[in-house]
Amino acid sequence: MLHRKIYQLCCDGREVSIFLRDQQRWIERTRIIDIEGDLVTIRYETDEEEEISSWEEMVRLESIGSVTQKLASVSRVHSEPLVSDECPEAEQIHPRSQDLNQE
Repeated sequence: MLHRKIYQLCCDGREVSIFLRDQQRWIERTRIIDIEGDLVTIRYETDEEEEISSWEEMVRLESIGSVTQKLASVSRVHSEPLVSDECPEAEQIHPRSQDLNQE
């Protein structure tokens, strides 16, 4: 089951986080590049002090304990959601402050 899911994530090209059981560490913001037999090739970047490094590792499928992916994120900086001009008024999301002012 895990093998099929990892294969699907590889085909999708999505960014995931992987927990390696044998090393007891998370590798965040990685992409699954290839699966061959029980070897999974992953690619990720690390940011250490003044240097960004790009890594490619081959890990055994059995050492992968968990795979997570971010589904969505919302910026805390912008208080209003971006709305397309083509979005019908009835389907638009209005910020809470505007709703309170209209009442």
